[in-house]
Amino acid sequence: MNGLTPDAFAAFRNYLRRPVQLTPSGLRAAGAGRLWLGMAALHLIVLLLVLLPFLKAWQAAFALPAPDAYGKLAPQVMAPLVVLVAPVLEEAIFRGWLTGRPRALWLLGCLAALVTLGIAATIGAAPLLTSVGVLVLLVATPAGWFALRRRPPLALFDRALPLFFYASAGIFALSHLANYPRFSVPALALVLPQLWTGLTTGFVRMRLGLPASILLHMTSNALALGLAAMLSIL
Repeated sequence: MNGLTPDAFAAFRNYLRRPVQLTPSGLRAAGAGRLWLGMAALHLIVLLLVLLPFLKAWQAAFALPAPDAYGKLAPQVMAPLVVLVAPVLEEAIFRGWLTGRPRALWLLGCLAALVTLGIAATIGAAPLLTSVGVLVLLVATPAGWFALRRRPPLALFDRALPLFFYASAGIFALSHLANYPRFSVPALALVLPQLWTGLTTGFVRMRLGLPASILLHMTSNALALGLAAMLSIL
């Protein structure tokens, strides 16, 4: 790998020791492509050679079930959803706001409000109320983003970024427990790949930007889906 992986590992390791606020360089900056390739290689090597073999042995040792989240999806829907849609949504929700920019936090708050309205609708809230709420969000979301687009990052994120960074990765991992039919304490180990993804994409998001972390997430999901397809054939 011409030193790509060791270089990326050193930068990644140093960042994990003390996450700090950065200005993402974007993928076009000098050295950005090299760093992204190194992180992609590091991510996939650990996933393939460490985490997946460990999880296979762990599942066998504790008789843990396989994930069933996508069992009800048609095959033609699964690949676009897992490789294209999920990485965009998950990166935006779990890592889009890590820079502390008010516009990103506003979008996250609007998404939370939309989810709340959806839950309210399912438990019998007045249709008129939820409809009005959705209409308000349709106007407020872009208006708020436009008004806040030039605001600098909140000072709170300079002080509390380590907490936000690791909490984001942890919550992202724990949310994937919903992929399994039942919960148990040993099942917590099953989301180690997602924890690893949260850490690697979080670092890439802070160094290179959200598009770069989305691309890494897509690459990881494509590999996982391809491996699952191959194993189902063998």
